[in-house]
Amino acid sequence: MKMIMAVVSRDETERVLDALVNAGFTATFSESRGGMLRQAQSMLFIAVEKAELDRALGIIAETCHSRVAVESSEAEQFPSFLRPKPVTAELGSAVVFVWDIDRFETF
Repeated sequence: MKMIMAVVSRDETERVLDALVNAGFTATFSESRGGMLRQAQSMLFIAVEKAELDRALGIIAETCHSRVAVESSEAEQFPSFLRPKPVTAELGSAVVFVWDIDRFETF
């Protein structure tokens, strides 16, 4: 078996979970904060058979899309040579970790 931990944007969590459940997978999630902009995120934990790994990863890839956010400041208040540069960051993408499960038990 394999364990997938996918870190996704909180805004995309429900869409990813729905797609996984509709495909027959089960998942547990926990909320967290992190990244450059300290955005709310969810960590999804999905245990899958090795043969199903690529299918589960494909569902995550299809339902999480990167976007570039530009933070607009009140730059007009400053002379052109003092205006801050806009901040950009990728939001909405998934960071995925996969590892082997040596033992799996239900109590």
